[in-house]
Amino acid sequence: MIQQAVRAKVRLSLYINYFVFAILLNSVGIVILKSQKVYGVDELAASTLELFKDMPIAIVSFIMASFLPRIGYKNSMLIGLGLVTVACLSMYFGNSFWSAKILFACVGSAFALIKVSVYSVIGLLTDDEAGHNSLMSSIEGVFMFGIALAYFIFPAFNSADDPNAWLNVYWLLSALSLLSFLFLFFSKFEEGELIPGANLADDFRQMLLLMLKLLVLVFVLSAFLFVMVEQGIMTWLPTFNEKVLQLPENMAIMMASILAVSLGIGRIIAGWLSQKFHWVWILCICMVVAMILVITVLPKAVSSEIRVIHSFSDIPLIGFVFPLVGLFIAPIYPLLNSVVLSALPKNLHSPMSGLIIIFSAIGGTLGSRLIGYLFKHVGGGNAFYYTLIPMSALLICFFILNYLTKKSKLNEGSVA
Repeated sequence: MIQQAVRAKVRLSLYINYFVFAILLNSVGIVILKSQKVYGVDELAASTLELFKDMPIAIVSFIMASFLPRIGYKNSMLIGLGLVTVACLSMYFGNSFWSAKILFACVGSAFALIKVSVYSVIGLLTDDEAGHNSLMSSIEGVFMFGIALAYFIFPAFNSADDPNAWLNVYWLLSALSLLSFLFLFFSKFEEGELIPGANLADDFRQMLLLMLKLLVLVFVLSAFLFVMVEQGIMTWLPTFNEKVLQLPENMAIMMASILAVSLGIGRIIAGWLSQKFHWVWILCICMVVAMILVITVLPKAVSSEIRVIHSFSDIPLIGFVFPLVGLFIAPIYPLLNSVVLSALPKNLHSPMSGLIIIFSAIGGTLGSRLIGYLFKHVGGGNAFYYTLIPMSALLICFFILNYLTKKSKLNEGSVA
């Protein structure tokens, strides 16, 4: 067991790593907007950046999830941070749509190493389900605040007079990645001695065997559906703000930070609520409110009177309200992850984390591609309505997961 004095340093290291990757990963929506304006690609072509980000996450997670305990979680995170440091510099010097594709392929690959490691280390740092829920929610909350910062960092480097000025942000991002690398390098912690299988073939077999569990199947479907909703909205919100609400480019990007901040606040609050209330009621209430917001607020935002906007005070109030949907979808991902991970033995956390990341990546890619397609063919004002379909399916999944987790605990009790 990791000593209490060391745990605080390890947690801080996890927070910093997740914070850095939050900025890098979720700048994809900003780069999609810039690619349309600077590199001249259309909405559907620009949405392929999400593919280049998410598919490496899925592939690397599948290949490496079971193998990471052998490499070491710390070493895996160091490799990821080193890779993105170099990738940020390559984006600056490359300055093309293909450079952006390569950047997000590197960021996605590195994040797969980081996320599997972080999710596995959480299991080493906590002793019960409540503690696991709380730490998972707080780490995911910090991730959201990193996303919010991205929406201010990029406009700070943007210039209407110089189309290449925004690339200077990658010097800052490479420096942050390097600092995170150094902090982690000098952080010492024990990683435990649990290894998923006897060899690589057995490692893969255990990951695939997890897929035969009904609980795991319903969970990965839930993760897939949630990320489809979250990434679909988050990736295209800057474009929605500019093309539908007709905000200036920098303002459109900064306004998208409201979604990220609300996600961060929602996840931190969820970490506190999960210690007092059962997770299924938290998630069901949050999902119903989120659906009501989409149904009631989105049409008002779309039909609001468009006028010349020079400052935030000129933006209609309703433009600030729709991104608050993040406050209510925020608890879903960390609480679902925690429910399933805390129900499994710690030696299966690495392969299970791999499955989480694989299906999350696929959901994120499809969500972004779908919204990109809808933006092009039905218009940005109508595209977000389609998120109500996966939201409804998620409500059903919550009750099924609750039934299956209760059944699993009863079976464990009868065996004991």
